[in-house]
Amino acid sequence: MSITKSTRLFFMAAVISISGVHADAKTYTSELFDTVIEGGRVMDPETNFDAIANIGIRRGKIKRITNQPLKGKRRIDANGLVVAPGFIDIHSHTPTRLGEHLSILDGITTQLDLEAGSYPPTEYGYQFKGGAQLHYGSSVGHFAIRGLVMDDSTQSYFFSEDGFISLSGGMWRQAASPEQVEEMRKHLRHGLELGGLGIGVLLDYMTEAVTESELSMIFETAAEYDKPVYVHVRRGMPGDPTGLDEVLALAETHNVATLICHITHSAMGGIGVWLAKIDAANARGARITTETLSYLAGGTSIAADVFVNRDWRAIFDIDYEDVQWVPTGEWLDEERFLRYQNEYPTSSINHHYVKEEWLLRALAWPGMMVSTDALPAFDLDVKTNPNIAGTYAHFLGRYVRDLRLMSLMEGLRRITLLPADWLSLASDAFNSKGRLQEGVDADLVIFNPDTIAAQAEYGDPYQSSIGISHVLVAGRPVVTNGKQVEGRYPGKHLLTPLSD
Repeated sequence: MSITKSTRLFFMAAVISISGVHADAKTYTSELFDTVIEGGRVMDPETNFDAIANIGIRRGKIKRITNQPLKGKRRIDANGLVVAPGFIDIHSHTPTRLGEHLSILDGITTQLDLEAGSYPPTEYGYQFKGGAQLHYGSSVGHFAIRGLVMDDSTQSYFFSEDGFISLSGGMWRQAASPEQVEEMRKHLRHGLELGGLGIGVLLDYMTEAVTESELSMIFETAAEYDKPVYVHVRRGMPGDPTGLDEVLALAETHNVATLICHITHSAMGGIGVWLAKIDAANARGARITTETLSYLAGGTSIAADVFVNRDWRAIFDIDYEDVQWVPTGEWLDEERFLRYQNEYPTSSINHHYVKEEWLLRALAWPGMMVSTDALPAFDLDVKTNPNIAGTYAHFLGRYVRDLRLMSLMEGLRRITLLPADWLSLASDAFNSKGRLQEGVDADLVIFNPDTIAAQAEYGDPYQSSIGISHVLVAGRPVVTNGKQVEGRYPGKHLLTPLSD
């Protein structure tokens, strides 16, 4: 006799109730919750709990998960939908109102810039000073400290009220003196003591500038505080793992937990070799992880080091015609590329070089996380890349559901529990995120697994995802029936100060 999925889920819920996990129904049903989510398929990637249940939320926390009726001031009907932990984006560059709007519609409840970071980290997300709809935070940005020490730049992030940071200063090109390296060390320490979630290193953007001694200093400082390092490794020719080897050696020497940013976009066709090297390092006792994107193009500044000082066409194995100018979505040729690079050096490009087979190989690695690497977005009339609006719906829709690369539970684990567990190395706050259990933070996304999909495309990046019905941050709905809820700001700036 065949048993349907809904029947199996009913049996699971019944077993859980009978086993006493949710006993004393009278006590539960007499409680009044701020919000009750009814009848959803509740999925927790840590315990593998997967059953139809009701959820009671009070004061930003999940207080009850049960198959018994619950009383609530607000009720959300989740029948036929999945209720999952909110998605955690560990690699984003768009702490803006437009970025926030599109992120929550894609199920993101925590958005972090760990690759670049900021300095001081307390200044990250200036547009959220009056309140945020999602949680946000950053690592300590080595690039910003380097700018302060070498160029007297006080810009804490890529952009501020005064505009975008210049990529032409000495901070990107010149080697630091021993005295300057020690000055950077002091600032890195200060940033960690202010609560930065580790140290972010844009190594590939200053590939000729950062010496071995400066890079070693960064890992030494991280080791002092036992905080992670997040690195965009130096890029060589296609598949060359030299940049990875450099970082792995330092991570092992100093016993520093290290995340290799967007590995597919750095390793290219060498993805198998790169992952094997990470596995070997971890087998020796290292703490190395990595992440990838669900969209295939790379997005960065048109004046980034690789496009100014190196043979980018050979490095990426593409030509001018494979590059889009982000502000308009137009495809470039040599004349327009060089002209825009000269006239608009702070603008962004999408360079189309990643092959889907590389991404499929990356996603087969059990520890692979998924992030957006979203570029800054300020105005609907100025385009960016589609990562900002569709990363997680694209991952769950195409790669989990349609291509069946992994189960839905495993797909959720990659974008909730895995990043939360990794970030617990930086802050205890993440021990209550990325899971769906009694007592944890009520950061939740409710979606239809049969219809979830991205609509955002290159050249048309601001189309919000479909299939995501509700998003709650700290127990408060910021998306209801697929629409953003204006005027509700439960998000927190996530910092982990080491001292009062």
